[in-house]
Amino acid sequence: MPYQAGRNLPGEHASKLGHLEVLKSPLVQQIVENFEQPEAVETSANIKWEPFPSLGEPLDLVFAVDGSWQPVTDERPPYKSIAFIKTALMKVDQIALGRIDKDEPHPLALRDLMAEAALYHATAFPLRHVYSKGLSVYDAIRQIIFESLKDASLNGEVMETFKWLAYEKWSSTPRSSLPPFQCPHSEIDGVAHDATLSFDTEEGECATCGKKIFITDMLGFHLEMSENAASESVATAYMNIHETLLLFTGVRYFWESSRETLKRCLFLKDGPLQIRAQYSKLVNPIRNFLSHAYSEGYPISIVGQEKTGIFADHLNLLLGKNTPSNHFFIPNHVYICEQIQSRPSSGAPYGRDTNYGAKVFTVVNERCRLVLNIPISVRMSEFIYRPDSSKLINLDRILATLPGMISSRHENALIPIEMANSIASLSTYPSAQVLKLFAEATIKHR
Repeated sequence: MPYQAGRNLPGEHASKLGHLEVLKSPLVQQIVENFEQPEAVETSANIKWEPFPSLGEPLDLVFAVDGSWQPVTDERPPYKSIAFIKTALMKVDQIALGRIDKDEPHPLALRDLMAEAALYHATAFPLRHVYSKGLSVYDAIRQIIFESLKDASLNGEVMETFKWLAYEKWSSTPRSSLPPFQCPHSEIDGVAHDATLSFDTEEGECATCGKKIFITDMLGFHLEMSENAASESVATAYMNIHETLLLFTGVRYFWESSRETLKRCLFLKDGPLQIRAQYSKLVNPIRNFLSHAYSEGYPISIVGQEKTGIFADHLNLLLGKNTPSNHFFIPNHVYICEQIQSRPSSGAPYGRDTNYGAKVFTVVNERCRLVLNIPISVRMSEFIYRPDSSKLINLDRILATLPGMISSRHENALIPIEMANSIASLSTYPSAQVLKLFAEATIKHR
């Protein structure tokens, strides 16, 4: 690694000739000469493409959620760092969407479609060497996360959704308290202990140490922070969780006001239906609700689309295997481990603790091939080792809805997710520069 530039002297540049010794090495030459490139990448022959089922009635109310985040770091000591996060929920009327030209949509038509049809949320975390109200980074981020879920611009609805899921308030027998979680003061005090809150409580005191805790501490953001610094993964985790809660805010609204309308809704998320690491505490309540709603006769249509990553890459490998249009393939645990993740399948079932949707490789036509995540109609304790199409919630109606949402502006794109992204996006340039100027100007005034 070269030396970086400092205050007084320039940085060290990597050698432009250092590769010559590598190329001259007899061992390297011998190894590379033995490499072969196959004409086609071999994948498992155990791929069962299934035809789209008899298509059901398309879903006519579509909601799409997306998020973005942008770190802003001062390149001068002490290297202050702030993360800005934005999420958006977009409502799309299928009738209005049908009037949009899929190949060359008029900007004003898109503007009119988005007008009064989007909600967005924005917040900021001090990651390093920035302090708030005399609080450490650790306590400031804990408080900001709590206050951000209570965002007044969204009337505190996201916090209500969080409580609705965490306490399973949708159930006839809701939880009397939160599942135990590590008290956020354990790391500071050096004495590990658990904490909880009683039903419908947002904040309170830890029964062990007597210090203040928030309901959001249940998620475990504090496990990725030290007293005066936080990992950037805290920002990405918050973005993913807020996207999920924003989407389920729409679900909760119709569940409480009009369940018949809920049966007409499709909820789209940019990215997998997955919450990883300590944040996966939300997965069990989500699975339980989806299973409950299904058993009550109100199946919830939720789809996550993975636009990039190893699953999208793998689907591209399959495109030369005579993949037919209007077909789908559901990889099971063994296939995912051995063919996609390149690891043994002897471990725990893929996604058992983190996913609330099964992967579905979907080929709509030659221009649209999608990696979808669709929930299954079972609880977490009944996780299916080999998910099949009969257990995918509302698969027929989802597949009947997709063709009317395909965009011609981008590869394998769905218009609602495109629109949500246009609202939520924080690009590297110029957004990062604007946010940096805003942060510097604001901090100077304090």
